[in-house]
Amino acid sequence: MISLKVGSLTGLSSKLGLKRSTPAPAEAEPVAAAVPGKVKAPKRPTRRRAPKPGSSFRPKLVLASASPRRLQLLEQAGLTPDALRPSSVDESVSKGEVPRQIVRRLAKAKAEAALKLVKNEPELAKCFLIAADTVVAVGRRVLGKAELENEAADMLRLLRGRAHRVYTAVTMVTPEGRWRERVVETRVRFRNITDQEIGAYLASGEWRGKAGGYAIQGIAGAFVIKLVGSYTNVVGLPLTETVSMLAGEGYPVALLWLAKAEVDAA
Repeated sequence: MISLKVGSLTGLSSKLGLKRSTPAPAEAEPVAAAVPGKVKAPKRPTRRRAPKPGSSFRPKLVLASASPRRLQLLEQAGLTPDALRPSSVDESVSKGEVPRQIVRRLAKAKAEAALKLVKNEPELAKCFLIAADTVVAVGRRVLGKAELENEAADMLRLLRGRAHRVYTAVTMVTPEGRWRERVVETRVRFRNITDQEIGAYLASGEWRGKAGGYAIQGIAGAFVIKLVGSYTNVVGLPLTETVSMLAGEGYPVALLWLAKAEVDAA
C-alpha cells in the first residue's frame, strides 16, 4: 500500500513531467462598433390619456335627471355622465309624509323609471345610475318646485327672516344591481327680504322650477345669512355623498381626476 502525504501528488506530477491544466480565459463579448454621427435618442415617457365619455375605460355613468344644475355639479366633480335619462314621476306628496320620506320615495321612483329605460339600451345596460330629489321644508310643511309666480311669491314670503331645511335624497344603482341611498339635510336661514326684493326676484324668473322658489347659486344667494351643512345639497346634488357612494362601489373617481390633471398639464 502506498501512502501519500499532503503535497506528494504535486511532487509526483512534477517528476513525471505532468503539467496542471489551467482553464482557458473567457472570451470577451464583442462590442458593437459605434456608428459615427448617430446617437440613439432616449425613449419618451408615454402619457396616460384621459378616458372619454362612452369609452370602455370605465363603467358607464347615467344621470336620471334633466336638471342642468345636477349635471353641472357632477361635471364640477370631474364626472361627466355618459347619458341623461330623466323620467317623469308623480311628485305629489301623500298626507302625513315627512320630508325625508318624500325625497327617498321620489328619488327611488326616478331611479326605477330610468332603469327601465337603460335596460333597453345594450350600451347602458351595465351602468352606474344616479337619481336625486330635493325639497325645502319649513317645519313639517314641504315646499316643492314653484311653477307659478304666485306660488314662488308665497314661498319666499314664508321663508324670509326665518330658517328652513333642504333635503336631498340620492339613489344609486350599480352595474351589479345593488341599490345605495343617502339623505342629506342642510339648514338655511334667510334675512328679512322686502316685498320689493321679492318682486324683483320674481321678475328675474330664476325661481321657476326650483324647490322652495329660489336658486341659492344665483341671485337668491344674497338672501342667505346662514348655512349649516352641504351647499351643493341646496343646489340639488350633495357632491360629497354622491362621490363617496360611487367610489365605494368601485367607480374610478380618483383615476378620472388623475387623468384629467395629466391632460390639463399637457
